[in-house]
Amino acid sequence: MTMPGAPFPSLQVPEPPARPGAKGDYRHLKFSAAGTVDRPAVDVDVVSLAGYANTLVRVLDDDGIAQGAWDPKLSADALRAGLRAMLKTRAYDARMTMLQRQGQTSFYMQCTGEEAIACAFQSVLRKGDMNFPTYRQQGLLIAQDWPVVDMMCQVLSNSRDRMKGRQLPVFYSAKEAGFFSISGNLGTQYIQAVGWALANAIRGEDRIAAAWIGDGATAESDVHAALVFASVYRPPVILNVVNNQWAISTNQAIAGGTQATFASRALGYGIAPLRVDGNDYLAVHAATAWAAERARKNLGPTLIEWVTYRVAPHSTSDDPSKYRPKDDQSAWPLGDPIERLKQHLIRIGEWSEERHLQARAELEEEIAEAAREARGYGTLHEGSRASPATIFEDVYKDMPRHLREQRQQMGY
Repeated sequence: MTMPGAPFPSLQVPEPPARPGAKGDYRHLKFSAAGTVDRPAVDVDVVSLAGYANTLVRVLDDDGIAQGAWDPKLSADALRAGLRAMLKTRAYDARMTMLQRQGQTSFYMQCTGEEAIACAFQSVLRKGDMNFPTYRQQGLLIAQDWPVVDMMCQVLSNSRDRMKGRQLPVFYSAKEAGFFSISGNLGTQYIQAVGWALANAIRGEDRIAAAWIGDGATAESDVHAALVFASVYRPPVILNVVNNQWAISTNQAIAGGTQATFASRALGYGIAPLRVDGNDYLAVHAATAWAAERARKNLGPTLIEWVTYRVAPHSTSDDPSKYRPKDDQSAWPLGDPIERLKQHLIRIGEWSEERHLQARAELEEEIAEAAREARGYGTLHEGSRASPATIFEDVYKDMPRHLREQRQQMGY
């Protein structure tokens, strides 16, 4: 029985840090100063890594100076390549968003503000490794100089679309690039990546998998099923959580991000955790290299929470002013990943404002030229289409008889 005067239990619904009409506020997030988090040995026991779920691995300080043991000591050429990949990714996003607004495709999703995560991560991987991405990791392809015309044709659903118009725009697929087909069923990336890594380990091949989800998808049951298998069998896999603060229109608190960090969820499964500044190219590179080495040395999986911010709308169908403050971006304390790496390169004497403007203009023209070529193969509403005769191709190894009959009834 309830004691007289005792309060009844009440439902507690998480609130975002600020709503439209208020000022953006991210003071609740806990950040470590650049260079203050130690870099442990890759073969360290998982139990001793508990603190890494609540600190934040950072290399670049506010003045663009690399600090601490996590500094990967990249060459100037490698840093410039990383900056170029991020600039190209942003230019690609801007061009494809423009084409969507012009009605040449139905839908697009940008990764503005998150470019460092995919671009730096990809720079560590080897040929044969496999990413299981979601819809905001186009940098994984661009960072390895995958032809952007191929990506654009898929977005435009034209005659060169390797998905033959069957996928939602931005759901790329490129096996040759280690880029598994994107699925709109979020959370499946974890079980797919863990399964792929298990099979790879059984075959005795030196390849690793990388799974990608956002903060909202951490609430999916598939994610926890995958964590169980990763914990028990310890396959060579890196489990990424891109915490960009917003899952469509709900703040990361709805997925439990304010009760505990997403990185801390690894601890209950005996998986190594890291929490990393996702807007710091050097920190992303260093953390990825650490996790990849663990995986290749058969030391088990790593779960990495990349702390970043989704600058753009969730998609071209979204209006973020409906659910977050107008100045929300300016309140974000970790800055812009492109500007931070640019500042670092300038500080070490390997870049300049003039070279930056020139590089950006050259990449924007490269993307514009690629768009002109892609449009030449057709757009969503113009140009040739795949024949209905191909409707069942790439679905079955051997097409069932009843489908062959249906295709014949259609006249193909």
